[in-house]
Amino acid sequence: MPTDQATARKTDTDRPWSPGRPPSRVLLKLSGEAFCPAGGFGIDTGELSLIAEEVREATKAGAQIAVVVGGGNIIRGAELAKTDGFQQATADYMGMLGTVINALALRERLQACGVDSRVQSAIEIRAVAEPFIRGRALRHLEKGRVVILAAGTGNPFFTTDTCAALRATELECDILLKATKVDGVYTADPKKDPSATRFDRLTFTEALQRRLQIMDMTALAMCQENHIPVLVFDFKQPGAIRAVIEGKPIGTLLTCAEPDT
Repeated sequence: MPTDQATARKTDTDRPWSPGRPPSRVLLKLSGEAFCPAGGFGIDTGELSLIAEEVREATKAGAQIAVVVGGGNIIRGAELAKTDGFQQATADYMGMLGTVINALALRERLQACGVDSRVQSAIEIRAVAEPFIRGRALRHLEKGRVVILAAGTGNPFFTTDTCAALRATELECDILLKATKVDGVYTADPKKDPSATRFDRLTFTEALQRRLQIMDMTALAMCQENHIPVLVFDFKQPGAIRAVIEGKPIGTLLTCAEPDT
């Protein structure tokens, strides 16, 4: 993204992005659970193919795509840290290695689909992935390659949601796409509360005050500070990523300010 465009986005605190104006560069955040059926474990080839196909279709819309992957389908560092004998730092590093496994699987399936892609890791593991270098990641994106970002921030005590917010800022993305199992943000868990209603749009301030379970507080605060809109959407809805890139309003959009009236 040219410097003048990046500066314009960062200073446009009211509407840095909105449906109807397609983004040119996006950060897609995938949880580890996206790689397996609900309640499952490991990597399911069917789910992996679904992810790769959705990303492939999204690339046809012309946007540059970076992907941050979680690793909960391999190992949950936060839960492991609660057991005896595990320091949280060690458990978190184990979780980072789980994200590398998912990133490599996604790259292989994308390559098989004809989508040129690269894996960059925040922890050095040169035998299987490039180190994360911002300038190199930007060049990959500018050349039309999908960049898959693994190992979180490379530091324990930080979630992959925080990594997504950080990388979206570093790579000057127009929007962060948070893939979930529901079609947006609700007032309560719609599976437990039939009266729960979905928000079409929220401000970061509202989300933080309501303590809505969207992303961790650090990630939300970082997106708010850097004016990175967050779109929460149902990843299982076919064509959802491409729909966002084409400027179609889906899911729940979180921004710094209220929409124009």
